[in-house]
Amino acid sequence: MAYIGRGTDKISNVEVLDNITFDGSSSYTLQKGGSNFTPSSANTLLLSIDGVVQAGNFTVSGSTIDFGTAVAGTSTCDFVLHYGVGLITAPSDGTVTTAKLADSSVSLAKLTASGTKDATTFLRGDNTFAEAGGGKVLQVVMSDDTSNLNTTGTSFVTGGTGLTITPSSTSSKIYISVSFTAEVDSGRGYYAIYRDTTNVNGSAELVRNQVSGLNNPSFMHYLDSPSTTSAITYKMAIRSQNSGNQTSAGQPLLYIAMEIGA
Repeated sequence: MAYIGRGTDKISNVEVLDNITFDGSSSYTLQKGGSNFTPSSANTLLLSIDGVVQAGNFTVSGSTIDFGTAVAGTSTCDFVLHYGVGLITAPSDGTVTTAKLADSSVSLAKLTASGTKDATTFLRGDNTFAEAGGGKVLQVVMSDDTSNLNTTGTSFVTGGTGLTITPSSTSSKIYISVSFTAEVDSGRGYYAIYRDTTNVNGSAELVRNQVSGLNNPSFMHYLDSPSTTSAITYKMAIRSQNSGNQTSAGQPLLYIAMEIGA
C-alpha cells in the first residue's frame, strides 16, 4: 500500500533532549534519555533558560555545551531541542545525477581499481593504475669503477664497486651499459653483467673476446627487469676459457644505468 499521511518533505527529526540542571558552571553535558548526546552542530540546538530562548550564543564540542559564562544554579532550563537534517531516505538506483554531486566530492580513495595508487601512477580506462610516463627514462646513474679485474678461473667472478641504483617501481626496467678495456693473454675471455649475485643473462656471457695480448675496447648492454624497489648493485663479471688463460678487465670501467618506466 502506498504511503498515506503527511508529505515526507514536511517531516523532520527534531529531538527533545534532557533539561540541563544548572550549578553555576559555564559548560554542561547534553543528554538524551540519560545518555550523552552529540549534536550535529551548535546551530542545530535551541534551548530556553528562565523563559528566554537561547540560540547561537553558545558553542558545542562533542556532547558538551559551553555558554561562555557561568549560568546561575537558580536558573531553570525549560527545554533543549535538537534540529536534525530531516527525513533521510536512500535514493533509488540510478537516480543520483552528476549535477547532485558537489565539486571534488569523489576522491580516488572511493574508487575500486587494481594496481598501486601513488604519485607516480595514473588510472587507466580499464580501471587499473599504471606507471606514468611508460617508456620514459625516470633516472640515470653513472659510476666510474677504477678496479682492475683478473681471473684464471673458468667460472664468473665479480669485483670492484660496480653501480648501485634504487628503482622507483617494481615494474620498471633497468638499462645497464658497461664500457671497459679487455685484455686476453690467450684463448678467449668471457664477460657478463651481474645484478647482485645473479647473472642478468642467465649463465651466458654478453661479450666474448679472443684477441690476445691487446687492449680491446669493449661494451656490454642489457635491459634488465629486477622487479624490486630495493637498492641493487650491478657489477661486471669475467672468466677465462680454461684455467691456463688470464683474463682481465682493464681501466677505464664505466657503468651507466637508466630506469625505464613501464
